[in-house]
Amino acid sequence: MSIASSPAKVNLRTPEVMSVVQAEVEKHYRSPLVEHLQATGGCLAAAGLTVRLAKAFGFCYGVERAIDLAYATTKVFPDRRIFLLGEIIHNPEVNDQLTAMGIQRLQEHGGESDLDDLNASDVVIVPAFGAQVKTMARIAQIGCRIVDTTCGDVMTVWKRVRQYRREGVTSIIHGKAWHEETKATASRAVGEDGSGHYLVVYDLAETDLVCEYIRKGGNKEEFLRRFQGAISPSFDPDIHLQFVGVANQTTMMRGETEEVQRRIRQAIIDRYGPEKLSEHFRYFDTICGATQERQDALREMLDHQKLDLLIVVGGYNSSNTSHLAEMGESRLPTYFLKNAEKIISTRRILHWDLHKGCEVLTEPWLPEGDVEIGITAGASCPNNLIEETIRRLYELRGVDVTAILPVSGG
Repeated sequence: MSIASSPAKVNLRTPEVMSVVQAEVEKHYRSPLVEHLQATGGCLAAAGLTVRLAKAFGFCYGVERAIDLAYATTKVFPDRRIFLLGEIIHNPEVNDQLTAMGIQRLQEHGGESDLDDLNASDVVIVPAFGAQVKTMARIAQIGCRIVDTTCGDVMTVWKRVRQYRREGVTSIIHGKAWHEETKATASRAVGEDGSGHYLVVYDLAETDLVCEYIRKGGNKEEFLRRFQGAISPSFDPDIHLQFVGVANQTTMMRGETEEVQRRIRQAIIDRYGPEKLSEHFRYFDTICGATQERQDALREMLDHQKLDLLIVVGGYNSSNTSHLAEMGESRLPTYFLKNAEKIISTRRILHWDLHKGCEVLTEPWLPEGDVEIGITAGASCPNNLIEETIRRLYELRGVDVTAILPVSGG
């Protein structure tokens, strides 16, 4: 399956390659137990412990595609050095698996990948979040083969911010300025000629600061200090907040993005009047469908099931997973776990604290007697990690899941 060096585009997803890839992906990430539960109502009960799975969780199509392409790259280019820009997705187990397969990770320095060691014979995998324009240009200049796994939903946002730039509209991006996806999106809001501007707002508090400036102006230097690292070069709030369009990191909470849009829209109306709204304001819905589906499924479970606690499984730096944890902790005790190893005992659990930004130890955490636990996972979490979590929970009650629910490994 190796190929000769050629500048022509290579189809990685041939039937021959993908049959091998699919077998490996299933071996690494599939869970017959989770598949069985999904097919039988998503509920398992034994020894006073009931586990309920949300109706939608785990790998989305974009993540599956990115992983498939990464695996395929190792088959099509077996004799070349293969590099990955950062992480393919935000899940440590998946990234570690790619490293074990020989894919080297390009380290970041100052928020940018170190490309100095690359040469024209190398293959570079672009992650599902995409990459900044300058990074892609540099890789192309070196002459590397590029395997681009950027999610289609992310590219839809790029299309919108490019349109804003052409129309002379500043992109106000609801997202995390430090996140790979938002950095990639922001880079497309600025043209090669320096045209176009962006401003990233993280939450409603930052949105309100922007709205206040739109309405009344303010201290420019203070504003620029407040949003340092989240604005385009030569950004001037007195000029570049006159015509604005809202976009978003695809994995943000839909309700919050909609509120960002509503508040900025109202600020524009207050400043320019409703008759000038269409001239000064743009908005497109660019929330990822899979992200929304998982949020909706969790909300449905929280609304209709009498849960004692919630477990959210996934990478701690996963944006869509952290938002699921936020949703849970607003309603009931919620534990955000990287994997089943974090469940130490019936009394002790190690989990990620969203507010402290670190792992914390909680004890006690698991009530005695009858307990009902909800489980969900972000779009970057494979099913095998969910199965391991379920098995660990029942181990704490002295139960082997395989004995109470025989599931074929085929």
